[in-house]
Parts: sequence; structure tokens; C-alpha cells
Amino acid sequence: MLGSVTTSETSGRAWAGLAVLSVVAVLASLELTVTHLALPAIDADLRPSGTQLLWIVDVYAFLLAGSMLALGAVGDRIGTRRLLMIGAGAYGVLSVVAAYAPSAGSLIAVRALLGVAGATLMPSTLSLTAAMFPDARRRAVAVGIVVASVAGGTAIGPLVGGALLERYWWGSVFLLGVPVMVLILALGPVLLPAGERTAAARIDVVSVVLSLGAVLPLVWGLKEIAAGGAGWPPVAAVAGGVVLGTVFVLRQRSLADPVVDVRLFRDAGFSVAVATLAIGIFVLWGANYYLAQYLQLVQDLSPLRAGLWTAPSAAGVIVGSLLAPRLTRRIRPGVVIGAGLTVSAAGFALLTQLTASSSLGLLVAGSVTVSAGLGPMMALATDQVVGAAPPERAGAAAALSSMAPQLGGALGIAVLGSVVAAVFRGAGTGADTLGAAVASVRDPDALAVARDAFTDGITVAATVSALLAAVLAISVVALSARRDSVVPTSRPRGRSA
Repeated sequence: MLGSVTTSETSGRAWAGLAVLSVVAVLASLELTVTHLALPAIDADLRPSGTQLLWIVDVYAFLLAGSMLALGAVGDRIGTRRLLMIGAGAYGVLSVVAAYAPSAGSLIAVRALLGVAGATLMPSTLSLTAAMFPDARRRAVAVGIVVASVAGGTAIGPLVGGALLERYWWGSVFLLGVPVMVLILALGPVLLPAGERTAAARIDVVSVVLSLGAVLPLVWGLKEIAAGGAGWPPVAAVAGGVVLGTVFVLRQRSLADPVVDVRLFRDAGFSVAVATLAIGIFVLWGANYYLAQYLQLVQDLSPLRAGLWTAPSAAGVIVGSLLAPRLTRRIRPGVVIGAGLTVSAAGFALLTQLTASSSLGLLVAGSVTVSAGLGPMMALATDQVVGAAPPERAGAAAALSSMAPQLGGALGIAVLGSVVAAVFRGAGTGADTLGAAVASVRDPDALAVARDAFTDGITVAATVSALLAAVLAISVVALSARRDSVVPTSRPRGRSA
């Protein structure tokens, strides 16, 4: 157990604890990429149906997003470090079970449980980071390191996954989490603070059910719309999620001890930070979605080579998120975020120039510019969200800062993916998707037309993204000018247990 937060910082123990948490952040993002590479091997071994194959990937993300708010509230009640230890232990055991799953059904079930266990990782990481670094300047640097670690995990995912799958069976990608979880269990009690907790408060079970009932169908519906269009089941799921989400918010306002303290949204800086995270990841994930298809279906690259060409964009996030805290020493954080969003708008403008015959250098230049501009936003807006909450609400605030990008990203894939698909279908290619055209069209000229139509869709989606980024930049800077900063001074934190 740590002493006072001042002692933990000056002794360097907080930075050692941050190193452990950064490894957790790497794993949390890496898990979302390596499984995709293993799908062909899983398909050959377990023989899942097409639907089962999709669920092997999607069920993890659904339960991850759906469980964050509830588990963030649990962390506030029992202590964030304890929640991380429980989640890490469960994650390690479930990773071994997943690696040796005998059937597709069992793998789906284990992946669902892994999503719940994984939902403890990022909220706990951010909450503990805020507890270890109560000083606003040091906390901004620490959060920037965590965000950079997430980007690093995204970048090395295809490399690590590809290397393992070339030498071992598909289950090896799931075993990556085991040594990391052992590291957390061994060093966490020594290096990490226990975190503030509200031991006397009870968890409102109805709120937990409502949060799951809102997020799960919302994420599922958005992903289904992105994949297959706006059919009535996914639209109904999205509508149902919105209704339950509204009921959830109304219930929080009436509770003495809510799962999410909606009063935090009365602070304009906090609200804008959450919205900025959601919208920023909206355009980023949307771009990742259609650029991955561009590389594989237009440029005809293998999934691994496509992953390698997208890896440089993660470097942009790393540089941007690490540079942002240094810039805020001389420039208002709102101006830094606004400038970054302006840079990302310029990156999207570059992506509007893509054609079916463009060099990959143009794609890399555009995607790196986009991510470098969004890096400061991700670091500084996340710092604002986790820093604004009082210590006893840090877990729920950290969960909110992790869930907002999840929902924004899912919406970005659905909306921007639908934009690309609408332009593609409107070109009269005779196919619903470019993937279907590549699989069935044998005429080279007709296939070239289909690829040009898809690229035209990217142009429209990138234009929309550039406009969104530019409008968001203007809004953030305007708020900063009125309030001196879009990231107000956070509340002082008490002692860290």
C-alpha cells in the first residue's frame, strides 16, 4: 500500500506503477486486433458458421462496452485496485480457456466473459493513473503515456499476431494476456494505490441492468447497420438502446448514490471533453474501417500487409498524445486540442484525394496526419474527464471516458461505413459491397468500376470527416476563449490509500 500521493510521486513509485498500467493499456488495445488475424485458422480448426465467426470477434467488444459503466461503479465501491486484481485474474484464466476452446460455441462464450473481465482494465488504469498523479500537469503527462500505450498496442497487434500465427496455433494469440495478468497480480499490490472507495454505498442493480440494456443493443445495432445496412432489427436495437439509455440517465438523477453522477455534465468543460472524445473517435474509427477495406479490396493486399500499412497511423497518435502535455505548458489546452483537430481535418482532406491507383504513400500521409492531430485530443480530453470527478467517483468517470470512444467509434463505423456503401451502391455496380464484387466479378473493367465507386465513397466520407473535425476545432477553441481553457483545473484529490 502506498503512502501519501506526494510520497508516491517523489519516490518514483508512481512512475513504476504507471509502467505496469501502460502494459495493461497495450494489452487492452492489442486484444482487439490480434483476434482478427487468427480468424482463418479458427475457421479451419473449429469450423464455425459464418454467424459464429462474426460473434467470436464481436461478442468481446459488445460485452466490453456494455460492462464498463457498471464495473466502473463497482470499482468505486470496492476500490479500483481490487477491481483490477479481480479482473486481471479472471482475464488470465479465461485467456487460457479461450486458447484451448474445443468448439466455436465455447469460444464465443469465453470471449463474452473475456469482454466483461476486459472492461475492468482501461477504466481501472485511468482511475489509478489519476489517483497516483493528483497534480494536473503530471497527470496530463501520465494520461498521455497511457493513450500512447493504447496506440502502441494497436500498432504492434498485427506484428505480434502475425508472428505467433506463423509459428504456433491460433490459441497462442489468446495466451498473450497471461504473462501481463501475472505481472499485474504480482506488482499491483506493491506499486498501485488502493483507490478511494465508497464502502457504505450499495450498487443499484436496476441501474446496472439499464446500462447493459442500453449499451449492448446500441453497439450491436450500429455494427449491424455498418455491415448490412439499416434493416429493421438493428434500427430497432439502436432505438431500444437509446430509450433505455434515457431511462438510465433519468434514474441516475433521482438516486442519492448513482452509478454515473450526471451532475458532472453541468460542467461545460467536462461535457465538451466527453463529446470531443466521442466525435474524435467517430471519425477515426470510421476512417480505419474504410481504409482497411481499401487496402485489401482496392489495393489487393493481404490482411497482414494491410495491417502493416495502417500501423504508421498509430505512431501519429503516440507522438500527438505525448507532445500535448508539453504544449499545454505554454498554450491553453483548448487551443492545443483545436489545433490538433485542424491538423486532422487537413489529414482527411488528403484522404479525399485517394483513387484506386493512388500510391500507398498518400494513404499513409493522410492517415498519419489524421491520427497525429487526434492524439492531443485523446490525451487532453481523457485527462479532463478522469480529473474532473471526485476521488470516490473516479472509477465511474474513467469508465465513461473509456465508453464514450467505444460508442462514438461504433457510430462512426456505422455512419461513415454507410456513406461509403451508399455511394458504392448508387454507382450501379450490381453488387451490394465491394467484397462481393471482388469475389464474383470476373471482368477486369467491371471490377475497376467497382473499385472506383468504392473510392468515390471514401472521398465523400473523408469530406464529411474533415468538416466534422473542423467544426469541432472551432467549437473547442471558442469555448476555450470564453473559459480560458477547455480543460479547467481539476478538483484537488485526497490521499491515495
